[in-house]
Amino acid sequence: MKPQRDIQLSADEIAFVRGLVIYEDADLLALNKPSGLSSQGGRGQVHTLDELLFAFAKPGKARPRLIHRLDRDTSGVILTAKTKPAASALGKAMMARRFGKTYLAVVAPGAPEPREGLIDKPMRREEIGREAYMRICAAEAEGAETAQSRYRTLSATATAALVELSPKTGRMHQLRVHMASISRPIAGDVRYGGALSLGGQACSRLMLHAAALDVPLAGGERLRITAPPPADMTAFCAALDLKTPTP
Repeated sequence: MKPQRDIQLSADEIAFVRGLVIYEDADLLALNKPSGLSSQGGRGQVHTLDELLFAFAKPGKARPRLIHRLDRDTSGVILTAKTKPAASALGKAMMARRFGKTYLAVVAPGAPEPREGLIDKPMRREEIGREAYMRICAAEAEGAETAQSRYRTLSATATAALVELSPKTGRMHQLRVHMASISRPIAGDVRYGGALSLGGQACSRLMLHAAALDVPLAGGERLRITAPPPADMTAFCAALDLKTPTP
């Protein structure tokens, strides 16, 4: 095992990441990740969320461990484990697809047809230079992985729609690719054809938010952790006459 890299965080970085906490107990720590912050593996000089977790490390103990990842430009609930047993149990539950995930996304143009349904389309990973993409493919294609996503329209106009998304599998970029595959790409998603402007409103980033995570606990109970959409997404929806759900 490689030793942990020594990460030096500034007082501002420590205050910043501590301000993201939305749930904490003896085993778990959940944060509301902002858009623009990489979960892991960022290429720049700015610390990733994984590195910022050193702000929660106790003397002589490891920092909390990420249980899953969110794309850099996706905001919302991200879960970490504070102990090795919790990390192991939650990791196994994630692999067994026992977590429930709920996202909000702005898509265009207008509501999907039908307004709700299941997208069941395999996909595979492709690389172009240093960039990785997921593409819809035939089930028998080399490298094909099953992928299923449920969607439900919450609010819609002729220009755009706010949809609730629930991935049943956890493929890279799954929701983004699936919504593009039904001609409703997520606003701001340049990689998969999303618009950068809707109804005269500029969209400078991916309008995808992890709104809730339903977590299986050791005793058989389930814990639901929620995060409200960020202010820029709420304002974007309001400008497009899309009603965001109340907490």
